[in-house]
Amino acid sequence: MQTVHTIAHLRTAVDQWRGRRERVALVPTMGNLHDGHLQLVKRACGVADKVVVSIFVNPTQFGPQEDFAAYPRTLKRDSFILAEQGAHLLFAPDVEELYPYGSEDTVRVEVPGLSAILCGVSRPGHFTGVATVVAKLFNAVRPHVAVFGEKDYQQLLVVRRLVADLCMAVEIIGEPTLRESDGLAMSSRNGYLSAAERERAPVLYQTLQWLAERLVSGMNYEGLAAEGVNILRESGFHPDYVAIRRAEDLQAPQAADSRLIIMAAAWLGKTRLIDNLPVTLKDPP
Repeated sequence: MQTVHTIAHLRTAVDQWRGRRERVALVPTMGNLHDGHLQLVKRACGVADKVVVSIFVNPTQFGPQEDFAAYPRTLKRDSFILAEQGAHLLFAPDVEELYPYGSEDTVRVEVPGLSAILCGVSRPGHFTGVATVVAKLFNAVRPHVAVFGEKDYQQLLVVRRLVADLCMAVEIIGEPTLRESDGLAMSSRNGYLSAAERERAPVLYQTLQWLAERLVSGMNYEGLAAEGVNILRESGFHPDYVAIRRAEDLQAPQAADSRLIIMAAAWLGKTRLIDNLPVTLKDPP
């Protein structure tokens, strides 16, 4: 596996592949890789001839009180793992390479509407940072396809909207969430949990499952979401939100909508966890 740190070296490699009409996939990450990331790489290897994995801790998607400085940087370990997984190129730029005018003065890409709800309420500016760095990576790599995890479901929809609205020739693939044996969604931030918090953390997914069972029986959406908040609070979480939304655009579901998604974000100690569970109703209430 080749490792490059500049856009110029990245493009040299990708130009050669595209010149041979090889299909190029991109898996954007912030490093500190776990099995969930590797599932994305595996999917990319199955849909493309060459796979680029980017590792970049993006400053513009972190808020003032968030963990940018403390976010784990494990490039050497990650590089070894990616080589074993069959990735062809690791793109690991520094901040100056992607933000030559500084991250504060960079041109920004904003996806309105989707960026201002749910996680966008408690993390203002986060999805603008995501959209900006994804646009930069797409322009640098010029992939035919990019793979994102469905755990960050709102992020996935933001990226889909970005690609559609800016006429980018990139196919976006969403890969289902990979979970631990107890149901906890795999995440780099799980490493922040204390032993006691880690033992309690699966309650988040269990709550989503409980809500899904009640949802199928036709209970009121808003009332059901409020029950989810109460369950999490009673279990020691500090919920940001629990919401039942339309899967395609995260708007409030209407009576005839059958493809829904239950989403939640909650603090457990100093760690913010997110998760979601798609639900398809056979007979919408």
